[in-house]
Amino acid sequence: MSIRHSLLALLADHDAYGYQLRSRFESLTGSVWPLNIGQVYTTLARLERDGLVLGTGTGDDGRAMYHLTEAGQAELQSWWRSPVSRNDRPRDELAIKIALAVTATGVDASAILQTQRLDTMRAMQDLTRLKRHADVADLPWRLVLESMIFAAEAEIRWLDHCESAVIRHAVQQRAVAPIAAAPAENSEVSS
Repeated sequence: MSIRHSLLALLADHDAYGYQLRSRFESLTGSVWPLNIGQVYTTLARLERDGLVLGTGTGDDGRAMYHLTEAGQAELQSWWRSPVSRNDRPRDELAIKIALAVTATGVDASAILQTQRLDTMRAMQDLTRLKRHADVADLPWRLVLESMIFAAEAEIRWLDHCESAVIRHAVQQRAVAPIAAAPAENSEVSS
């Protein structure tokens, strides 16, 4: 997630201080991805260093206010026009876990897949309940919820695929094992 670009997008609407930006971000995303206020201010400092935002002094309450510069607006427009690269997303811990489980000795990959499937189904049900009770007018939150529901559905489909692949692999290994053992048995008989 690009906190940098999220803050630029929020500043495009109006000048703000860190806590306002954090609150607005969390409000728009339903607090699904809470922001650490230290991370917000660290990011603002970097944006100011890079000339993308400008500290405009302090507001009535004494907090440092920030304003989007022309360079910041150009950076934001570039971000809006660019797709999110799959390479920019964090590593998928679940995919790594499953890849390791299917090769690890003494690990029941099918049990891991089943545990994950149950957890993902519960999460999807919770998200669906949230969506049912979401305010129709709160489009940003509904879109975030729907993204998470679709991701959960895709994860369940992928887990089903993994389970089928694990079963096929086990069947193939059992079929290959007697063939590999056969020459050894024949060589004992002929000696």
